[in-house]
Amino acid sequence: MQSALAMAYLGDSVYELYIRKYLIGKGITKVNDLQKESLKYVSAVSQRKHLERLVNNNILTEEELDLYKWGRNAHGGKAKNADIITYRMATGLETLLGVLYQERKIDRVSEIINFIVGE
Repeated sequence: MQSALAMAYLGDSVYELYIRKYLIGKGITKVNDLQKESLKYVSAVSQRKHLERLVNNNILTEEELDLYKWGRNAHGGKAKNADIITYRMATGLETLLGVLYQERKIDRVSEIINFIVGE
């Protein structure tokens, strides 16, 4: 398997793609509106909030929690618009999504994203 940060890099793209697809599916057509609405999901602060909901609602398996922690504990970049704890939690979520995607567990990625967006 790749490094946790490489999986977070992939997971960031996967997450953003799913969120963009979801927002366009909601009928939002203006780019500025799409960008503003996406921040409810893709900012580190938002990702932390959604990750906490996933954990508090027992949505993630033990293996998925381990993958999240692997990413959370990886040392990498610096937070631009969030505190370090929030940044690391967001990185953990991205790592989880990256690994699931890499392992072709697309249905599980969809389930997690659907929970995040409330569907």
